[in-house]
Amino acid sequence: MKLIDFDGMFDEKLAKYIEENKEKHTEKQWEEIIPRLYKKFGDTYVSKIKCTPKEYYAKMTETELAEILSEHLLQDVPVPEFLCAEIETRDAVPALLPLLDSQDEATVSYAMNLIADDERAFDKYFTIIKEDRLNADIQNDAVEFFKLNADKVKERVFDLYKNGDCQEYCLEILSRVKQRDEAVYSLLLESFLTAGEQLPMRSSYLAAYGDERALPYLLERIEDTTIGFVEFQELKYAIEALGGEYNEPRDFTEDKDYLAVEAAGSGLPDLSESNLPKS
Repeated sequence: MKLIDFDGMFDEKLAKYIEENKEKHTEKQWEEIIPRLYKKFGDTYVSKIKCTPKEYYAKMTETELAEILSEHLLQDVPVPEFLCAEIETRDAVPALLPLLDSQDEATVSYAMNLIADDERAFDKYFTIIKEDRLNADIQNDAVEFFKLNADKVKERVFDLYKNGDCQEYCLEILSRVKQRDEAVYSLLLESFLTAGEQLPMRSSYLAAYGDERALPYLLERIEDTTIGFVEFQELKYAIEALGGEYNEPRDFTEDKDYLAVEAAGSGLPDLSESNLPKS
């Protein structure tokens, strides 16, 4: 099946239509009209292909749909909504899985958006979070899908962690396990107690997991007057998320992160020492 730039075709028709009717509608009205015109275009007969754009994709197999999607992305031709809509009506996951092996990040990202958290993609998603061939946004997308299925992937995530692979991702996923598990709690607590610079994130994992037994450890840690503003705020949030409270005053007027937040809130420039130009 030939790759057709339907969006380019629509843009040409739209430009002509707007030019002929530009005085008839306000800018806001055009914002509402254009999506309706695009939808109508999907059902418009195109002589070049002897069918409508929607029919063009409806004739394709799942494999052909996946291949044409990949070609759109590799050739930097806009992906029509009609193509994605047709893929979403099919059981196209098996055909889309090979796209997750691509070195092209746009291809992987599109495939993930269409596959979502289908379990048939989990093997590929584990490979994505273990390797550094793709950017962090794509890895985070895979992590989000695992967080939605944390109980299902728990044992595999434990194995990854024990092997020293992507441990921060593993902790983030395990923090969303719903069925209470002593091994999960113990690992999250241990990671918090040895957090170092990862203290804010490790605090958030305990908050997400929701085991109140972590409260004393959080309360003890927040008493440390050497922690910074960001660490303090995350600890306070975790304490409150687990049903506790901490209201002791703390002075952060010399903390660069606090000053940056205050400056952002006031609309004033950040004049903390670390952000001043070097002389």
